[in-house]
Amino acid sequence: MGNDLSNPGPSAKAVRRVDLNAIELASSETARRINREIILQLIHSSQPISRADLARLSGLQRSTVSQIIEQLIQERWIREGAVAQSPRGRRPTMLLLNDELVVLAADIHPRQVTVAMIDLTGRLLSRSTLPLGSDPARSVAGIIDCMKRIRDSHPRKSLEGIGISVPGRVDTESQLLIFAPNLHWPKYDIKGAVERGMELPTEMENAATACLMSELWFGRMDGVRDAVLITVSEGIGGGILANGQLVTGQNGMAGEFGHIAIDPSGPRCACTQNGCWEVFGSCNAGLRYYYQSDPKAKRITFQELLNFAEEGNAHAVAALAKQAKYIGQGLRMVTAALSPELVLIAGDITSAWHRFSPIIEAELEKSTLKGEPPRLLATHEGDVARLRGAAALLLQRHSIRSNE
Repeated sequence: MGNDLSNPGPSAKAVRRVDLNAIELASSETARRINREIILQLIHSSQPISRADLARLSGLQRSTVSQIIEQLIQERWIREGAVAQSPRGRRPTMLLLNDELVVLAADIHPRQVTVAMIDLTGRLLSRSTLPLGSDPARSVAGIIDCMKRIRDSHPRKSLEGIGISVPGRVDTESQLLIFAPNLHWPKYDIKGAVERGMELPTEMENAATACLMSELWFGRMDGVRDAVLITVSEGIGGGILANGQLVTGQNGMAGEFGHIAIDPSGPRCACTQNGCWEVFGSCNAGLRYYYQSDPKAKRITFQELLNFAEEGNAHAVAALAKQAKYIGQGLRMVTAALSPELVLIAGDITSAWHRFSPIIEAELEKSTLKGEPPRLLATHEGDVARLRGAAALLLQRHSIRSNE
């Protein structure tokens, strides 16, 4: 096993989430888990792929690869596909992710939740949105009913489990939602209630961290070891990748950049402090700027604000520009503290990225302390990034735990 881990092939160095610098310190059990994750992610990114190519790309011994493959096939994470042509020797059987294996994902916002069924490639097979109230027990019961309807409408799919994305922070030990100032729910065991109601393994995580996991699992981050993902919605949240590892911090609270004050004389935040970043850069802030510039305007949604801007409404255009400027200014504290090579933005604003990105990039360039500013990218399909994040959360955690 020592040879497998200390001599990775060239592509193994770019495998997502795995800190290869620390591998030689790993126990044999940790080494088996890391090897399994490397193989599963290489299949995900390169399918269809042969066992021989997996050994070559990962740097693992063929016997190790074969053992992991048999286990993944037995657990139904992957399947064998067509037999490939070969100029000489034995024709290899290609390997693919099992597209019959799916997960249910729930993305909770303060006023609504979206539930979807997603396969291992990130494809949405079904999606439904329902309103949420102030009673968490009643709201979660509605989520469970929705999940059961979606499950029953796809009887031939193999449901692996459930991932939940929440607008707040989840304690790493208790798995309870401990900080969600925009949700206004009393303490309630969301994960436990869903797990009992659906009788399936369930994982729950902050929306920004889940979105970052989605980019790691489904996205464009091969070789990236230092990144920050910022979600912009009713509030602002952050997920952190540092030296190839996700950072959650004490009690899972790392990444709450939205609740750092950038102007203590600013408006009151839901966290009870004044002038937090999210009261200036969130979607609620964008709407506030619009109403301030046009006091007679009717109440609208943020998506309607985006539509108004596309139609040339001057008040909407100005409101979004002001919001974008504050997003860029708030990123100064993020980049100064963490110096990421990549900043990802998730949320509804990505559907109007042509408006936001030039302003945010200009602010990033002005505020970078030394050298080039980090790359700035919008997440894939911003409107479903949190759903894919919830799915990736379950897939990444459960696929690795399956062999423990």
